[in-house]
Amino acid sequence: MMQNDNAVDDGLTTDVVVVGGGPVGLMLAGELRAGGVEALVLEKLVEPVEHDRAGALHTRTVEMLDLRGLLDRFLEGTQLAKGLPFAGIFSQGLDFGLMDTRHPYTALVPQSRTEELLAEHADRVGAEIRRGHEVTGLHQDAEGVEVTVEGPRGPCRVRARYVVGCDGGRSTVRRLAGIGFPGTEATVTALIGYVHTPERDVPRRWERTPDGILILAFPPEGGTGRVVVIEYGRGRAADKGPVTLEQLNAAVARVRGKPLELTEPVTWLSRFGDASRQAERYRSGRVLLAGDAAHVHFPIGGQGLNTGLQDAVNLGWKLAARIRGWGSEELLDTYHDERHPVAERVLLNTRAQLALMRPDEQHTTPLRGFVEELLSIDEVNRYFAGMITGTDVRYPTVTPEPPAAAHPWAGRFAGRLVLSGRPEGPVPVAELLRPARPLLLDLAGRVDLRDAARSWADRVSVVAGEAALEPSAQALLVRPDGYVAWAGSADDTAAGLRSGLARWFGPPVADRP
Repeated sequence: MMQNDNAVDDGLTTDVVVVGGGPVGLMLAGELRAGGVEALVLEKLVEPVEHDRAGALHTRTVEMLDLRGLLDRFLEGTQLAKGLPFAGIFSQGLDFGLMDTRHPYTALVPQSRTEELLAEHADRVGAEIRRGHEVTGLHQDAEGVEVTVEGPRGPCRVRARYVVGCDGGRSTVRRLAGIGFPGTEATVTALIGYVHTPERDVPRRWERTPDGILILAFPPEGGTGRVVVIEYGRGRAADKGPVTLEQLNAAVARVRGKPLELTEPVTWLSRFGDASRQAERYRSGRVLLAGDAAHVHFPIGGQGLNTGLQDAVNLGWKLAARIRGWGSEELLDTYHDERHPVAERVLLNTRAQLALMRPDEQHTTPLRGFVEELLSIDEVNRYFAGMITGTDVRYPTVTPEPPAAAHPWAGRFAGRLVLSGRPEGPVPVAELLRPARPLLLDLAGRVDLRDAARSWADRVSVVAGEAALEPSAQALLVRPDGYVAWAGSADDTAAGLRSGLARWFGPPVADRP
């Protein structure tokens, strides 16, 4: 139940404390509840923020929402785009229609709306959400973690089996856990404002000038809209104190070469830079990190929010499995192993995009033109679209014993597939994953594989059907997050499946203590 003013009971024991009630923390809370464990969300803000740092949900995030039956709610009244409007150089010319997905679009959902819908979902499935509660201390031992919380009625303590920091780039949890956050300092300063203008017909577009980049998004008749000003070379020198309307006006005039009348009312003013940092490890004992607490970068193309939401879906089922007793320590460690390289690549591509955006006519402009030309090639366009949206993610797989090449479908996302040959007609795999329960997709009537999976019947559902796969596979073992844990061809035996089941979903029933 969502609470705004009640204090957390001193000494309360729960399965997982999620620190941070933004979209990532709320998504994680929902995933933990889907996995059958308790989740308590502690958020220091008393009320949700009304401004929007991000406004685009990428294809892979859309697919993740579809896995849990949340997508229809998110798409109500939502504009869909075949690319990423107001995004970086890799993103502006992307055609998502070239991707192999049931959802070839970006859903332009404001971050405040995303947070609202995820809070509704977390509350509905039974997560505790406590606002006005700030974590100030943390101590872990072999059995759990105790956090000190400053709440409406003063300090209290909460004990949990695990704590996950989803508390942003300045994460208190990361600092208290002693996890390093190395990276590069900011070299660019940017201001963002949701402000008013009386001017009409303000161009809704990018403006690149020798002094920086200006992004404007106002109604044609004037009124409240968004302005973003990016100035190269100013770095952290301008990063002092709260942003004022006068500073935003001055920055717009510097970059644009002429002023744009910006006036009250002001909804929100802030600054950000291009510092790129990533946590050295996403797990330290019983403390884990997700979202901006684990990675920060220049916000090109909305990749930060989407990467964080996908972190949450990767972590949720693994942490729930560990708490319920059938997930191993090694399973929980795969969270870092899988998600750290993904964010590392996001940091790399955002830095590359920002470099290509620099207003340098002699050097950068020719290079930018060359990249834009390459994007007209379908294969190149598909490559960059997959990178920006996360649809090219393929998690590393462990080869079977004796060592052999893993099947090409192992580690890929199966949530986009549709099963045919079923009595009720074609069924999307995403619908079959709504209960957040692993699936064995029997695509070739393999009785030996179905028999092998019976010892995991309490955790894994077996579903028969047909799917046009390239390359072909006779069976797919699909995790709750939609990724393939094991794939079998005609040459693969039941022993290989049993090995995959044991690695990802614990020992068979007969072997459990």
